[in-house]
This record gives sequence, C-alpha cells and structure tokens, in this order.
Amino acid sequence: MEENRESHGLAESKFLFIWMILFVVLVLLPSVFRVSLGISHVYVKILLKVLEWATLQIEEGVKKQKALALGNLISTGIIQREETSMEEEIVGQRQGCFSLADVMYFSKKGCEAIAEDEVTRRFSSEELVSWNLLSRTNANLHHVSWQLSIMWVVGILIRYCLLLPFRVCLAVFSILLLVLATTVVGQFPNGRVKCWLSNQVQMICAALGIRCVAGLVRFHDRENRPQEGGICVANHTSPLDVLILASDGCYSLVGQVHGGFLGLIQKSCMQTSQHVLFERSEMKDRHLVRKKIREHIADKAKLPILIFPEGTCINNTSVMMFKKGSFEVGGTIYPVAIKYDPRFGDAFWDSTKYSVMTYMFNMLTSWAVVCNVWYLPPMVKEEEEDAVHFANRVKAAIAARGGMSVLPWDGGLKRKKVKESFREEQQKKYYQIVIGNGSVGNGSVC
Repeated sequence: MEENRESHGLAESKFLFIWMILFVVLVLLPSVFRVSLGISHVYVKILLKVLEWATLQIEEGVKKQKALALGNLISTGIIQREETSMEEEIVGQRQGCFSLADVMYFSKKGCEAIAEDEVTRRFSSEELVSWNLLSRTNANLHHVSWQLSIMWVVGILIRYCLLLPFRVCLAVFSILLLVLATTVVGQFPNGRVKCWLSNQVQMICAALGIRCVAGLVRFHDRENRPQEGGICVANHTSPLDVLILASDGCYSLVGQVHGGFLGLIQKSCMQTSQHVLFERSEMKDRHLVRKKIREHIADKAKLPILIFPEGTCINNTSVMMFKKGSFEVGGTIYPVAIKYDPRFGDAFWDSTKYSVMTYMFNMLTSWAVVCNVWYLPPMVKEEEEDAVHFANRVKAAIAARGGMSVLPWDGGLKRKKVKESFREEQQKKYYQIVIGNGSVGNGSVC
C-alpha cells in the first residue's frame, strides 16, 4: 500500500512538473519577451475551419427541412431605413405649405424607433450572420443535424472542461503577479529604473491577460504609436481594450475610481505608474478633469494618456459621440481603431446587464478574442476649429479605419433618457421647414 501511494505521489509530482515546464516555456517566457510561438494562429485557423463546416451543416439542414433561409433564421435587422433627412422627406412630398400628411412622417419615425432603435441596439451584443457554436448568440441551431449537435456538445466540453480551468489558473497567476510585482517595484525610488521596471510589469501582465482569453491581436501601422506627452483616443468596446493596447505600449489611464475587483487592479497600477483617476463626484467637474489632463501632458517625460471619449462600451458596430473634454486641452491626439471579430466570441461588455465577474466568465468560456488594432497618424486641432469639430474629425477617422458606422448620439443614453434639447432640436428643424415654405401666418394649408 505504501509503495502504491509513493508511486501515485511520484506520478502526480511528475505530471505537475511537466505542466509547470509547459507553462513556463509556452506561456510565461513568450509573454516576458513579447514573442509569439504561433499557437494562437494555428488555434484560430482550426476554429475557422470548424465554423465554416458548421455553417455548411446549417445550410444543408435548413434545405432538407425546407425551412426558412439562413438569413431569416438569424435576423440582423427588421427595418430597412432610408438614409434621408427630415428636410428631404417632408419637403419632397409637398410644395410650399403645411400638410397633415407630415404626421405620417413622424408616426413612421416613431414606429421605427420603437421596433428597432438604431441607438439603443448599439448597447446590446452584435448579432452574427452565422452561428459560432456558442450558447450566448441569438440562434442555437444545434438541432439542425445530429453532426452539428455532437460538435456543439464537444465544443462545450472543450471550453468548460479543458480551456476554462487553464484560463482561470492563468488569470489568477496574472493578477497575483501584477499585485506582487507592482508592490515590489513601488518600493523603488523614483527614477529611470523604476520607470523601466514599471513599464515591463505592465506589458508582461497585459500580455498574460490576453493569453487568458486566447487572444490574437494584430497591430497595424506601429510607426504611429502614441508618444510621451500625447493623448491616445480609441473607440471603446470592452475592458479588454486596455489590456490589448497595454500589451504593445505603456499608458497612463484616465477614468473613474472603482471598487471591488477593478479597484484592486487600479490600486496595484497606481503604485508604479501615474494615472489620472477621479472620484465619481469629481468626474462631473469638467474643469478639474481638464486641468489634471493638461498638467499630465505638459510633462513630456510622462506616459501618453489613454482615453475612451465615448465614455461607455459600444458593441463594436459603430462609434458614438466623443466627449469634447479630451480635445479641449490641446496637445497631439493619437487615434486608435480597435475592431473585434465577433465570430470567436462577443467582446462587448454590457455593464447594465452583466457584472465584471460575469463578463470575465463569459470571456473565459468563449472560443477566443481576435481583433485588429490600427494606429492612425497623429492629429492636431486646426486653426479656428473648435473642440466639437475636432472630436468629430477624429471619430470619423477611427470609424472609417475600423469599418464602423458613425453615430452622433451620446453613449450616456445607455443609462439616461434622451435630453430635452434633442427633442427641441427636431421641433426647431420642422419649424424652420414650415417657416421656410411660408405656410405660417398666411393661413396656407394643404
């Protein structure tokens, strides 16, 4: 009995030792030296083949069952909108007078907003054209064929029984490494050594964090990467945005002070780097925020500031209004476009629906996180250009490079009601149309 126990103990120790060697060689060392062994590329290529096969199975199953077409099973939109303005639609229907038919235009717009609002649907997960074998999409088509059902079950076993335990262990290791390393580096006196060690810790922990979700990130135009004393602005989809950018360069963050898990990460980072964090009450003081940002970028020795001007996460299909505060402080703006591939997993964080821990669990049980990052040429405010127009110009450049649509709406609509000023603006537009046609005051009615 004792010999059997010793043999089992020896086998377990050998197994653990082998796993430690594999972890150090395949994960830790590549993250430290920021090199890729190509494992993620092979993994993603295999996933693409599997998803292509699944799509073919769905199409064949639908044909056999004589059901709806695949595009109807997975709807990406129920309303076909016309890209015309109020002036074009109303004025084009009549000539020079008020008409009761104008009521139909506003009724149609109201029905469209109720059935499928183009703004609020940006705050929910992007629907896929085809199914990616995950259970969190809008259509679970594993019932189409028995082959697809088997693949779906196998995928669940792989994601939850094989990938999840490894990813959880790696995530715990990454967090512990961040806390311990920042605590040690924080004891060093301020200087070049501390700055260099701090940057290395940030980039290594960020690289490990990306590996926790099987991340494959492709960086483009690296010659345009943000420089010291500048402001980096990017579209915002997920907390992973910070990890992705931090794995390729170091930044000072601007944001709200959090509690809980995010608060632990913030406190750890503050021990070694100078970030611009605000209490919830201070975030409402725009002058204070602007002052701190201006003071930070005035020191060319400090890291570039990373800002997400949308102020909230959008589902990676569009870029919404950029807050103008980041563009009023002066300095050079370094735009960055981040575009995720939704086929492998939904990176969007719906903070109104999921907590941080629930979101992390969803990401750890997804297939992978695949995205492209484009560094755009630096931009500066032109003469006689105000902050709003400058912000819109930067936003348009990011949206165009990432292949996303541009929306003028405030991301704050995710949690707030539409401001009265927006409704009044539409009323003023219609008033100007009627006045311009000369139908007010002369009793002209059609």
